[in-house]
Amino acid sequence: MTSTSNPRELRAELETLTTEAFRPELAEIDRLPTLDIARLMNGEDASVPAAVASRLPEIAAAIDAIAERMARGGRLLYAGAGTAGRLGILDASECPPTFNTDPTQVVGLIAGGPEAMVTSVEGAEDSVELARADLDALALTPADTVVGISASGRTPYAIAAVEHARQQGALTIGLSCNPGSTLASAAEHGIEIVVGPELLTGSTRLKAGTAQKLVLNMLSTITMIRLGKTYGNLMVDVRASNDKLRARSHRIVALATGATDTDIERALTEADGEVKTAILILLADVDAATANGLLTAADGHLRAALKSAES
Repeated sequence: MTSTSNPRELRAELETLTTEAFRPELAEIDRLPTLDIARLMNGEDASVPAAVASRLPEIAAAIDAIAERMARGGRLLYAGAGTAGRLGILDASECPPTFNTDPTQVVGLIAGGPEAMVTSVEGAEDSVELARADLDALALTPADTVVGISASGRTPYAIAAVEHARQQGALTIGLSCNPGSTLASAAEHGIEIVVGPELLTGSTRLKAGTAQKLVLNMLSTITMIRLGKTYGNLMVDVRASNDKLRARSHRIVALATGATDTDIERALTEADGEVKTAILILLADVDAATANGLLTAADGHLRAALKSAES
């Protein structure tokens, strides 16, 4: 079933959204020198972090809830249309190389499927049925989290994803950029980052998109910190899939242990390239099998594994 809003009603609804508001003071922006436009745009962007800061308690509460479920084997699923959907897919796609997560652990869904990453799929964002089908294909469980993303907070696809996930017992989060949004109220955790009208009227790939990216960075990164994917501020679960990342792995082990290059290379070889295992080999003076056993017993948390090795 597709949303069938009356065009006149839809126009009236859009006029109430701060992200769609027209700014008459910018009506002749196209006549300004390029540098002046760049200054205006930069000034607009500078206001976004403060808008995010005002919602940090809600963001932190959502992260703790996500981490608790993911620690039980749950997944983090993003659902959105257009820019919002693309941002979700971007965040999800960066988790495997950064935190060595399985590609199925953090997943981005966009209304209209992969084709919608580069082209507009007519009617997809208005489809309630499509959102349900996309989630059903993933066989939701109560351990999963679904984050609906929509700048307007009224996108049917994102709202339907949250409502359907909630019916399945999954944790739900609604991320929007308008106050009092339907999306936020539909979710257990509503996060509304109100950035105000855009430089270009209704172009929510600008401030709203930046705000969504900042929040998604927090949701995934801090969740991974809570899950033990880091040691301090070191990415100890990084997957060394190229020369740059292999060099980074070596540097991370060096920063964590202060060991010599020779010892680091030996440990990484013994650990089959796994950074956490190599660090444990060096700091606890154990072999790879023992290090892996300690990490398994500590659910992958390096600090806990080190403490266990010392006791």
